[in-house]
Amino acid sequence: MSTLVGPGGQALSSAPAANAAAGSAETIDTTTETFTRDVIEASRDKVVLVDFWAPWCGPCKQLTPVIEKVVAGFKGAVQLVKMNIDDHPEVAGQLGIRSIPAVIAFREGRPLDGFMGAQTETQVKSFIERVAGPAADGVDELVAAGDEARVAGELEQATMLYSEALQRDGENADAIAGLGLVSVAAGNLDGARELLGQLPPELRASAPIQGLESAIALADQAAELGGAAALRAAVERDPANAEARFDLAVALAGEGDHAGAVDELVAILRRDASWNDGAARTQLLTFFDAWGPKDPATVAGRRKMASVLFA
Repeated sequence: MSTLVGPGGQALSSAPAANAAAGSAETIDTTTETFTRDVIEASRDKVVLVDFWAPWCGPCKQLTPVIEKVVAGFKGAVQLVKMNIDDHPEVAGQLGIRSIPAVIAFREGRPLDGFMGAQTETQVKSFIERVAGPAADGVDELVAAGDEARVAGELEQATMLYSEALQRDGENADAIAGLGLVSVAAGNLDGARELLGQLPPELRASAPIQGLESAIALADQAAELGGAAALRAAVERDPANAEARFDLAVALAGEGDHAGAVDELVAILRRDASWNDGAARTQLLTFFDAWGPKDPATVAGRRKMASVLFA
């Protein structure tokens, strides 16, 4: 996926562009004169990859964008240094390099490991992880912080965090779903639908995006029922009216009162768990899918449901 456009028309992510920009920041050119500084000394602080190449080398041109993209994912933990062996053949000769592209990893001032020839992105990433450890791109942490902000009602902060995650991983389903859920929480269902419409089938089938679709469907259902006030009055008049209580739960969920929605459905379960073919339990599970596993109402709701059904 190249670019996601948010409900307001702003570009939320552009994965290839973001990777290219980050890659250039992590890449420098070196010479015979500067090799000691750029590689030997620099490798005492981080792993340095030296890419030996030449302008006439076709496989070198294939490898360059791949290795730059992978190095960018390590967020400064790895430095890529390029050396043109046509202009600076001495170091390559000293290292016994007879074929290019050749990539040598340096750490603590010494060559550690290397490979020759063009490689796939997966191969390059595996090599770098072997010499430098796993990439720490921070995407999971950003998404988790976005979830916390969204649940707390800090929608602007959540949008910023999810968008930053998408700048680093343009196809992160959790971040995309988070942005859609922000739109749902803000009452912008058209914006959430617009976001869904941009997604390819493989992302639409993922669990986070399915949860977003459930949240949109619930919001539509709540809108058809109207506000919760009239439904609450109906329940107060007749506490045994399971249908009114069920509709109240849906309306409360649509207004963002997740805990209240759970309590109404649990009240139905306590009176008659089999009502309407177990509709209260089914609706609770739908809520949990839509809200996600980290929502406090999901956590508490699963516990309350289990205490009634398995008491």
